[in-house]
Amino acid sequence: MDAVELARKLQEEATCSICLDYFTDPVMTACGHNFCRECIQLTWEKAKGQKRRRKQKGSFPCPECRELSPQRNLRPNRLLTKVAEMARQHPSLHSRDLCQVHKELLKLFCEDDQSPICVICRESQEHRPHRVVPIEEAVQEYKLKLEKDMEYLREEMMKTGNLQAKEEQTLAEWQEKVKERREHIMVEFEKMDLFLMEEKQRLLQALKKEEEEMVAKLQKSIALLEQQSHSLEMLLLQLEDKNERTPLQKLQDMKDLLSRKNNLSVQYPEATTTKLKTVCRVPGQIEVLKNFQEDVMPDPTTAYPYLLLYESRQRRYLSTPVDGTACGKDRFLAYPCVVGQETFSSGRHYWEVGMNLTGDALWALGVCRDNVSRRGRVLKSPENGFWVVQLCKGKRYAPTMSALIPITLTEPPSHMGIFLDFEAGEVSFYNVNNGSHLHTYSQPAFPGPLQPFFCLGAPKSGQMVISTVTLWVKG
Repeated sequence: MDAVELARKLQEEATCSICLDYFTDPVMTACGHNFCRECIQLTWEKAKGQKRRRKQKGSFPCPECRELSPQRNLRPNRLLTKVAEMARQHPSLHSRDLCQVHKELLKLFCEDDQSPICVICRESQEHRPHRVVPIEEAVQEYKLKLEKDMEYLREEMMKTGNLQAKEEQTLAEWQEKVKERREHIMVEFEKMDLFLMEEKQRLLQALKKEEEEMVAKLQKSIALLEQQSHSLEMLLLQLEDKNERTPLQKLQDMKDLLSRKNNLSVQYPEATTTKLKTVCRVPGQIEVLKNFQEDVMPDPTTAYPYLLLYESRQRRYLSTPVDGTACGKDRFLAYPCVVGQETFSSGRHYWEVGMNLTGDALWALGVCRDNVSRRGRVLKSPENGFWVVQLCKGKRYAPTMSALIPITLTEPPSHMGIFLDFEAGEVSFYNVNNGSHLHTYSQPAFPGPLQPFFCLGAPKSGQMVISTVTLWVKG
């Protein structure tokens, strides 16, 4: 008998015929059969409830041979207890080593199904056409494969571990770089905050000094004029008094009065220019605004009939109507104006306009509502849907609304920046050449969508450049 059959025999001897499991606290009946103590007691308890006569009262039949056995004659079988324990610990007697269908040892391996089978399974219709080998042969073959796979997995684990360590190092280095950059940003912005505060104080001090100098100059001029006015008033009163007297009294002291009048020196101060020299210039502001820069393009379908648009990137003129051509409802007819193709109803937007203009040029820049009047002449004011600045003859540059102090420049800027903050209700204008702020419109909210607005006055006013498009008025 081989080891497998011997193990199988041991399993059969160590199995209770009632529960079909290894013995637990085995006992022997008078007839010599063995059962688990709990199993035989439960069996006899059930037999008590059956209403049938027994030949001997207090005796019960053996489940194996039906021979009557007194319940009190159950004797513990210590040897069988040890055999059952040995069977439990035997590696080849585990339930996983038995066929689930036939309860036979799994001795063969089906290579088609890649699963162990028993000898009865081998003869079944299912496995008969399959390639079957002994379990030991299959184990040997797969042992080599498993060893190869385990070696591969060990190598991959080593690679993975090395990569993980490298990634962890990279993570630590990255976090250190981020920490250093964060500290650098904070330090630089703190320095910038300090610099901006110092620049703010410098500009405010310069403005205060300019204010004090102008106030002192004007107050001195006012004092001189007040003194001169007082002298003139006193002399006038004397002359009026002399004029009311009798002819003889008029002639008295006349020479002195006339001499005082002739010697009176009336002086008028030169007109004082109240143009502010201190400009509002925040360092780096234009660079910050460029983060919101848009590639604004004029819409040729809205252009004034004689406003020419040349697209330098494509080297062609954009479509503009000729004399006599019917004009659409979106085209400006009252002024040489055009709006951008973009419509803004939210967010922040910045664009720049280059200008090569003559000294007497008339122009306007800014934003307008998308439904402004395009056929009639209207004042370009917020009330009419225009938020623009313009240059009039005489080089007066001011918002086209009733401003208390219109902005005046010595010469028109050659590079303008327009910044729209829709949610804030603000449109701001900047001289890109020197970074100075020119004007800001501010209201609680805009009444609707806005479009970039451009107006170029009259023929021979020069040129205006928006992105890659050049505008000028046909003469």
